[in-house]
Amino acid sequence: MALKGAGQRRPFFGKDEFAYDPERDLYACPAGESLVPHMPNVARSLIGYRAKTGTCDACSLKAQCTTTKTRRQILRHFDEEYVDRVKSYRGTFFYEKALRKRRVWVEPLFAEAKDWHGMRGFRLRRLQKVNIEALLIASGQNVKRLLTFGERRPKKLAQAAALRPPVCTIHQISRTPEHRSSRYWSPTRAFVNTLAS
Repeated sequence: MALKGAGQRRPFFGKDEFAYDPERDLYACPAGESLVPHMPNVARSLIGYRAKTGTCDACSLKAQCTTTKTRRQILRHFDEEYVDRVKSYRGTFFYEKALRKRRVWVEPLFAEAKDWHGMRGFRLRRLQKVNIEALLIASGQNVKRLLTFGERRPKKLAQAAALRPPVCTIHQISRTPEHRSSRYWSPTRAFVNTLAS
């Protein structure tokens, strides 16, 4: 899990520079003042934490904290304790190793899907249809990588297994329209066996 905004320079104090006290449920700003919870937004699953009125105007660090005329506000998600747990892992060997692997294996695939396969915005709506669209794009990416083997055979059993046709019942095969089966090539059992060997 990559942390949003980690390592970025900001003109004002970031949220990570405000210390959260879970027992008292408040934030402490860099100047030592308290930001108390104010009217949770249930629709967005957020709680706003604000300083008391007039506190920010009298603060010597206001120029580094905010430009608003009222007071500084911090937004906290309902489930942000999980993000806090991940932040505590930052700097450890296993966390940095996982980030390096993500940089090599995951991020380039997302960039390829966005640039070449139109994944900047989904065409379908609702979770089930969005999942189907994402899986189709990922399947296309996997097929592209399998085709790059060319004359070379897949080195791993999982790569060969991905080329095998899905197992279907006799009933499903009999319902396949004849015009489709005559137009489209389907791999034979001998072809699949050569991939596995």
